[in-house]
Amino acid sequence: MPKKKTTAATMPGESTRILLSRSRVQTRIATLAREINRDFRDEPVHLVGVLKGAIFFLADLARHMSGEVSLDFISVSSYGKETQSSGQVRLTKDLDTSIEGRNVLLVEDILDTGLTVSYLLRVLEQRRPKRLRVAVLLDKTERRKVPVSADYVGFRIPNEFVVGYGLDYAERYRNLADVCVLSLHGKAKKEGAV
Repeated sequence: MPKKKTTAATMPGESTRILLSRSRVQTRIATLAREINRDFRDEPVHLVGVLKGAIFFLADLARHMSGEVSLDFISVSSYGKETQSSGQVRLTKDLDTSIEGRNVLLVEDILDTGLTVSYLLRVLEQRRPKRLRVAVLLDKTERRKVPVSADYVGFRIPNEFVVGYGLDYAERYRNLADVCVLSLHGKAKKEGAV
């Protein structure tokens, strides 16, 4: 039986192609969870997911982790309906619980310019966690504007605009199981994520 490819209901002038299949993503997440388990040595870990993009990654990562895992969410905005960040990051939803004295793993879908992760690290460090680490599913190092890196990286990807597995374009495509490159035909080509 031939392998089924992801199909997305695209808008006119848009198309997608698979960059990372769902099976590659799931295999890599299981490996990341083992690395995290080893590094935290079965200490409780508080996962802080960055809404909305990281929700699928956070859920799958948490399911693969052993030991005590708790979850919380934070939300920032810098995009609107564009494919390029505005460069201005603002907090739109704060954490529900204190992270003081806790092992915190910030879970983000993509690290690109570094503006969002850098901003969130500053905000979270002020709250005095025991340890603060970063896990990202995707890393676009060539777009970095600020010197920040992740402790756990799923995949390093080329400078293409990606959707699926939580990543969106104008709130669409998050539900794709694969990570796909989105092409905008006949529109001004823009790249980005923060």
